Amino acid sequence: MLGILFSLIFLIPLCLFEGFWWLVQSFLFLISFVFFFCFPYFFCWGNLGYMFGCDYISFGLILLSFWICVLMILASESVFRFNYFSCFFLLVVVFLLIMLYCTFSSVSFFSFYLFFEGSLIPTLFLVLGWGYQPERLQAGIYLLLYTLLASLPLLVGIMNIYDVFFSLCFFSLGGVYFSGVFFYLCMILAFLVKMPMFLVHLWLPKAHVEAPVSGSMILAGVLLKLGGYGLLRVFCFLSNFYVFNFVWISISLVGGVVVSLVCLRQTDLKSLVAYSSVAHMGIVVGGIMTLSYWGFCGSYVLMIAHGLCSSGLFCLVNISYERLGGRSLLVSSGLMALMPSMSMWWFLLSSCNMAAPPSINLLGEISLLNSLVSWSWISMFMLMLLSFFSAAYTLYLFSYSQHGLMYSGLYSCSLCYVREFLLIFLHWFPLNLFILSADVVTFWV
Repeated sequence: MLGILFSLIFLIPLCLFEGFWWLVQSFLFLISFVFFFCFPYFFCWGNLGYMFGCDYISFGLILLSFWICVLMILASESVFRFNYFSCFFLLVVVFLLIMLYCTFSSVSFFSFYLFFEGSLIPTLFLVLGWGYQPERLQAGIYLLLYTLLASLPLLVGIMNIYDVFFSLCFFSLGGVYFSGVFFYLCMILAFLVKMPMFLVHLWLPKAHVEAPVSGSMILAGVLLKLGGYGLLRVFCFLSNFYVFNFVWISISLVGGVVVSLVCLRQTDLKSLVAYSSVAHMGIVVGGIMTLSYWGFCGSYVLMIAHGLCSSGLFCLVNISYERLGGRSLLVSSGLMALMPSMSMWWFLLSSCNMAAPPSINLLGEISLLNSLVSWSWISMFMLMLLSFFSAAYTLYLFSYSQHGLMYSGLYSCSLCYVREFLLIFLHWFPLNLFILSADVVTFWV
């Protein structure tokens, strides 16, 4: 694990030179390819080295972090073309990748917390530095306040664990049980805000709308998964608080339906995709809170699938934004006439977003439906509505953006670059490839 970490650290000097944009991107592709072969074939922690290591859960999420960060650089070519502080941009992306790598590969709870909070700083730089509107300052403050306020109790909880057991290693806390509702809230609140759960989700759409395409990709692709990863780790020793979990499951399922209805009223493409993330993460929270095998497997699969799918949708929104100068559905209707070849990719990623086969979204959602219905058959009603509205707002997104009359204010027609096709293909291909080895993706416990 330290070998990969040092490779990333030694990339930092390359970021400081002009014209090294594509070289840094190529190196990141190479490192992600090398890491792919470090797959832990056993069911416990492997590749251990000085407070770093990885198991099944962290391996998939580290690989996702590498993949999304490489594609962020590929998507942000306009930063390089207009020389908009491109060296500093690369530095921020590589620093963010190092933070995420250390977060997911941490063996100790305290180092996990340290890097978990550290990933906020480069994200804030991305939103504030390369955002589009003046409201990005407010979005950055929202992002900081929500996540930092919820994370401070987590630090208190971690200190309490150390005070009682004199250890913070994940694998030494497996059979340990704690008591106290306050402790339970301290441990899970930070992760629920990060997911984000309904009622504490307002920072996410705001941050997405103001962030550049790279900021949106990393937010939707990886940073929301930090919450799910934290919950999976924490519930190893919080399973005796099972009786309180019905509260979070109820909020998540009802909230998912409400947010799906909110999606149907959006006119901004980016905000529609952002709200759909909240709806999908609601099912993930519900699945984890059932504490069942199906729930854990399904939540892991859906986190990976959602990371690739929503990141790809944000890329598509950005491609049309660069052509049209606006993200409103009023401006971006009739894209099929303007960019016919890109309509196929809109269709493919939209169908993945509504969990159509053969995407791994379907695999994750089936597992989560299974776990939630076995937990309580009453949840079936909310899940029916959630699945229906998920398809409804995805069809709304696709049909309103691709069909209809083209905006008459357009004065040019620009087809897509090979770089953009490659970018969307690299999101879509792994999303449908992993269904061929569903056992590796799903049955990791």
